[in-house]
Amino acid sequence: MYKLSIVNYYNTTPFLYGLKHQPLKGNHVFEYDIPSVCAQKLKNKQVDIGLVPVAILPKLENYRIISDYCIGSDGIVDSVKLFAQKPLEELTHVLLDYQSRTSVTLVQVLNKHFWKKDLQFIPVTEGFEQEISGTTGAVIIGDRTFGLTTKDHPYQYDLSEEWKKYTGLPFVFACWVSHSEIDPDFIAEFNSSLAYGVNHIKEAVIETPNNTKGFDAYDYLKNKISYNLDDDKKKALKKFLELL
Repeated sequence: MYKLSIVNYYNTTPFLYGLKHQPLKGNHVFEYDIPSVCAQKLKNKQVDIGLVPVAILPKLENYRIISDYCIGSDGIVDSVKLFAQKPLEELTHVLLDYQSRTSVTLVQVLNKHFWKKDLQFIPVTEGFEQEISGTTGAVIIGDRTFGLTTKDHPYQYDLSEEWKKYTGLPFVFACWVSHSEIDPDFIAEFNSSLAYGVNHIKEAVIETPNNTKGFDAYDYLKNKISYNLDDDKKKALKKFLELL
Protein backbone atom coordinates (compact mmCIF):
# COMPACT_ATOMS: atom_id res chain seq x y z
CA MET A 1 0.00 0.00 0.00
CA TYR A 2 1.25 3.49 -0.91
CA LYS A 3 0.21 6.88 0.38
CA LEU A 4 0.00 9.59 -2.28
CA SER A 5 -0.40 13.37 -2.13
CA ILE A 6 -2.14 14.92 -5.14
CA VAL A 7 -2.52 18.62 -5.92
CA ASN A 8 -6.17 19.61 -5.63
CA TYR A 9 -6.15 22.13 -8.50
CA TYR A 10 -8.38 21.74 -11.54
CA ASN A 11 -5.38 20.85 -13.71
CA THR A 12 -5.23 17.42 -12.06
CA THR A 13 -8.78 16.59 -13.19
CA PRO A 14 -7.60 14.13 -15.90
CA PHE A 15 -5.36 12.32 -13.40
CA LEU A 16 -8.21 11.99 -10.92
CA TYR A 17 -10.55 10.81 -13.68
CA GLY A 18 -8.08 8.13 -14.73
CA LEU A 19 -7.51 6.94 -11.16
CA LYS A 20 -11.28 6.75 -10.65
CA HIS A 21 -12.19 4.95 -13.87
CA GLN A 22 -9.12 2.74 -14.05
CA PRO A 23 -8.48 2.28 -10.33
CA LEU A 24 -5.28 0.91 -8.87
CA LYS A 25 -5.18 -2.48 -7.21
CA GLY A 26 -4.68 -2.35 -3.46
CA ASN A 27 -5.77 -0.06 -0.65
CA HIS A 28 -3.71 2.99 -1.53
CA VAL A 29 -4.38 6.25 0.29
CA PHE A 30 -4.88 9.53 -1.59
CA GLU A 31 -4.54 12.93 0.06
CA TYR A 32 -5.45 16.17 -1.70
CA ASP A 33 -3.31 19.24 -1.02
CA ILE A 34 -2.04 22.53 -2.40
CA PRO A 35 1.35 22.16 -4.13
CA SER A 36 3.48 23.48 -1.26
CA VAL A 37 1.86 21.00 1.15
CA CYS A 38 2.42 18.13 -1.29
CA ALA A 39 6.08 19.07 -1.33
CA GLN A 40 6.33 19.31 2.44
CA LYS A 41 4.63 15.95 2.97
CA LEU A 42 7.01 14.20 0.57
CA LYS A 43 10.04 15.93 2.08
CA ASN A 44 8.95 14.85 5.58
CA LYS A 45 8.20 11.32 4.29
CA GLN A 46 4.57 11.60 5.37
CA VAL A 47 3.63 10.21 1.95
CA ASP A 48 5.39 7.79 -0.39
CA ILE A 49 4.58 9.63 -3.62
CA GLY A 50 3.66 13.22 -4.34
CA LEU A 51 2.74 15.34 -7.32
CA VAL A 52 5.23 17.94 -6.18
CA PRO A 53 6.47 21.31 -7.47
CA VAL A 54 9.77 20.66 -9.22
CA ALA A 55 11.52 23.46 -7.31
CA ILE A 56 11.52 21.16 -4.26
CA LEU A 57 13.61 18.48 -6.02
CA PRO A 58 17.06 19.79 -4.96
CA LYS A 59 15.88 19.67 -1.34
CA LEU A 60 14.91 16.00 -1.48
CA GLU A 61 17.25 13.13 -0.73
CA ASN A 62 17.48 10.42 -3.40
CA TYR A 63 14.27 11.46 -5.12
CA ARG A 64 12.86 9.46 -8.02
CA ILE A 65 10.59 10.74 -10.78
CA ILE A 66 8.33 7.74 -11.19
CA SER A 67 5.83 8.66 -13.90
CA ASP A 68 5.68 9.47 -17.60
CA TYR A 69 3.19 12.24 -16.75
CA CYS A 70 3.48 15.68 -15.18
CA ILE A 71 1.81 19.07 -14.91
CA GLY A 72 3.50 20.98 -17.69
CA SER A 73 2.92 23.47 -20.46
CA ASP A 74 4.36 24.51 -23.80
CA GLY A 75 3.90 28.25 -24.04
CA ILE A 76 0.82 29.91 -22.56
CA VAL A 77 -0.56 28.08 -19.52
CA ASP A 78 -3.06 30.73 -18.30
CA SER A 79 -2.96 29.72 -14.63
CA VAL A 80 0.51 30.89 -13.56
CA LYS A 81 0.86 34.61 -14.01
CA LEU A 82 2.37 37.79 -12.70
CA PHE A 83 -0.57 40.18 -12.27
CA ALA A 84 -0.06 43.92 -11.98
CA GLN A 85 -1.66 47.33 -12.34
CA LYS A 86 1.40 48.68 -14.13
CA PRO A 87 3.79 47.27 -16.78
CA LEU A 88 6.74 45.14 -15.74
CA GLU A 89 9.14 48.02 -16.40
CA GLU A 90 7.50 50.06 -13.63
CA LEU A 91 7.17 47.35 -10.98
CA THR A 92 9.27 47.50 -7.82
CA HIS A 93 7.83 44.66 -5.73
CA VAL A 94 6.37 41.23 -6.49
CA LEU A 95 4.32 39.24 -3.98
CA LEU A 96 4.99 35.50 -4.09
CA ASP A 97 2.06 33.07 -3.90
CA TYR A 98 2.36 30.91 -0.78
CA GLN A 99 0.72 27.93 -2.49
CA SER A 100 3.60 27.10 -4.84
CA ARG A 101 7.34 26.78 -4.81
CA THR A 102 7.98 26.28 -8.50
CA SER A 103 6.05 29.29 -9.80
CA VAL A 104 7.55 31.73 -7.32
CA THR A 105 11.00 30.35 -8.08
CA LEU A 106 10.31 30.60 -11.81
CA VAL A 107 9.47 34.31 -11.60
CA GLN A 108 12.76 34.95 -9.81
CA VAL A 109 14.71 32.88 -12.36
CA LEU A 110 13.07 34.81 -15.19
CA ASN A 111 13.88 38.10 -13.55
CA LYS A 112 17.51 37.21 -12.92
CA HIS A 113 18.28 35.76 -16.34
CA PHE A 114 15.68 37.20 -18.75
CA TRP A 115 13.92 40.36 -17.56
CA LYS A 116 16.85 41.65 -15.48
CA LYS A 117 14.74 44.15 -13.54
CA ASP A 118 15.34 45.60 -10.10
CA LEU A 119 12.50 43.77 -8.34
CA GLN A 120 12.03 42.94 -4.69
CA PHE A 121 10.27 39.62 -4.02
CA ILE A 122 8.07 39.30 -0.95
CA PRO A 123 6.73 35.99 0.44
CA VAL A 124 3.11 36.41 1.51
CA THR A 125 0.22 34.53 3.08
CA GLU A 126 -3.50 34.12 2.42
CA GLY A 127 -5.33 37.18 1.12
CA PHE A 128 -2.33 38.71 -0.66
CA GLU A 129 -4.29 39.05 -3.91
CA GLN A 130 -5.92 42.17 -2.50
CA GLU A 131 -2.52 43.86 -2.14
CA ILE A 132 -1.86 44.23 -5.87
CA SER A 133 -1.67 47.96 -6.49
CA GLY A 134 0.61 50.64 -7.86
CA THR A 135 4.09 49.25 -8.49
CA THR A 136 3.40 46.05 -6.53
CA GLY A 137 2.45 43.01 -8.58
CA ALA A 138 1.84 39.42 -7.53
CA VAL A 139 2.32 35.89 -8.79
CA ILE A 140 -0.98 34.02 -8.53
CA ILE A 141 -1.32 30.39 -9.54
CA GLY A 142 -3.91 27.70 -10.00
CA ASP A 143 -7.68 27.90 -9.81
CA ARG A 144 -7.65 31.40 -8.30
CA THR A 145 -6.51 32.77 -11.67
CA PHE A 146 -9.61 31.51 -13.47
CA GLY A 147 -11.79 34.40 -14.57
CA LEU A 148 -9.25 37.12 -13.72
CA THR A 149 -9.38 39.57 -16.61
CA THR A 150 -7.42 42.62 -17.71
CA LYS A 151 -10.23 44.63 -16.17
CA ASP A 152 -9.11 43.26 -12.79
CA HIS A 153 -5.39 43.51 -13.57
CA PRO A 154 -4.44 45.34 -16.78
CA TYR A 155 -0.99 43.73 -16.99
CA GLN A 156 -0.63 39.96 -16.93
CA TYR A 157 2.57 38.06 -17.65
CA ASP A 158 2.15 34.34 -18.26
CA LEU A 159 5.26 32.79 -16.69
CA SER A 160 5.22 29.71 -18.88
CA GLU A 161 5.05 31.89 -21.98
CA GLU A 162 7.92 34.02 -20.68
CA TRP A 163 9.99 30.87 -20.02
CA LYS A 164 9.32 29.72 -23.59
CA LYS A 165 10.48 33.12 -24.91
CA TYR A 166 13.64 32.83 -22.85
CA THR A 167 14.57 29.18 -23.46
CA GLY A 168 12.51 27.97 -26.41
CA LEU A 169 11.44 25.07 -24.20
CA PRO A 170 8.25 23.88 -22.52
CA PHE A 171 8.03 23.94 -18.72
CA VAL A 172 7.38 21.40 -15.98
CA PHE A 173 5.57 22.71 -12.91
CA ALA A 174 5.10 19.45 -11.03
CA CYS A 175 5.89 15.78 -11.43
CA TRP A 176 5.21 12.54 -9.62
CA VAL A 177 8.07 11.88 -7.24
CA SER A 178 8.90 9.29 -4.59
CA HIS A 179 11.54 9.31 -1.87
CA SER A 180 12.27 5.56 -2.13
CA GLU A 181 12.01 2.67 -4.55
CA ILE A 182 8.49 1.96 -5.84
CA ASP A 183 7.31 -1.42 -7.09
CA PRO A 184 7.70 -1.42 -10.92
CA ASP A 185 4.31 -3.16 -11.29
CA PHE A 186 2.68 -0.32 -9.36
CA ILE A 187 4.44 2.27 -11.55
CA ALA A 188 3.20 0.57 -14.73
CA GLU A 189 -0.34 0.39 -13.37
CA PHE A 190 -0.17 3.99 -12.14
CA ASN A 191 1.04 5.26 -15.53
CA SER A 192 -1.76 3.36 -17.22
CA SER A 193 -4.38 5.01 -15.02
CA LEU A 194 -2.93 8.48 -15.60
CA ALA A 195 -2.78 7.83 -19.36
CA TYR A 196 -6.44 6.83 -19.32
CA GLY A 197 -7.39 10.16 -17.80
CA VAL A 198 -5.18 12.21 -20.12
CA ASN A 199 -6.76 10.42 -23.09
CA HIS A 200 -10.30 11.16 -21.84
CA ILE A 201 -10.17 14.87 -21.07
CA LYS A 202 -13.56 15.62 -22.63
CA GLU A 203 -15.21 12.99 -20.42
CA ALA A 204 -13.29 14.28 -17.39
CA VAL A 205 -14.60 17.81 -17.96
CA ILE A 206 -18.17 16.56 -18.35
CA GLU A 207 -17.86 14.64 -15.09
CA THR A 208 -16.08 17.47 -13.23
CA PRO A 209 -17.12 20.77 -14.85
CA ASN A 210 -15.68 24.14 -13.89
CA ASN A 211 -18.20 26.88 -14.50
CA THR A 212 -16.08 29.92 -13.69
CA LYS A 213 -17.30 32.76 -15.90
CA GLY A 214 -15.03 33.26 -18.90
CA PHE A 215 -13.14 30.03 -18.29
CA ASP A 216 -13.05 27.26 -20.92
CA ALA A 217 -12.29 24.14 -18.89
CA TYR A 218 -11.80 21.85 -21.89
CA ASP A 219 -9.44 24.25 -23.68
CA TYR A 220 -7.44 24.72 -20.50
CA LEU A 221 -6.93 21.01 -19.83
CA LYS A 222 -6.53 20.00 -23.47
CA ASN A 223 -4.47 22.87 -24.88
CA LYS A 224 -2.89 24.81 -22.02
CA ILE A 225 -1.78 22.00 -19.71
CA SER A 226 0.61 19.50 -21.27
CA TYR A 227 0.74 16.22 -19.37
CA ASN A 228 3.37 14.08 -21.10
CA LEU A 229 6.82 14.18 -19.52
CA ASP A 230 8.60 13.93 -22.87
CA ASP A 231 12.22 14.56 -23.79
CA ASP A 232 11.75 18.31 -24.30
CA LYS A 233 10.18 18.66 -20.86
CA LYS A 234 12.99 16.64 -19.30
CA LYS A 235 15.46 18.98 -21.00
CA ALA A 236 13.49 21.98 -19.69
CA LEU A 237 13.41 20.56 -16.18
CA LYS A 238 17.17 20.01 -16.25
CA LYS A 239 17.74 23.61 -17.38
CA PHE A 240 15.40 25.03 -14.72
CA LEU A 241 17.15 23.10 -11.95
CA GLU A 242 20.52 24.31 -13.22
CA LEU A 243 19.32 27.92 -13.16
CA LEU A 244 18.27 27.59 -9.52
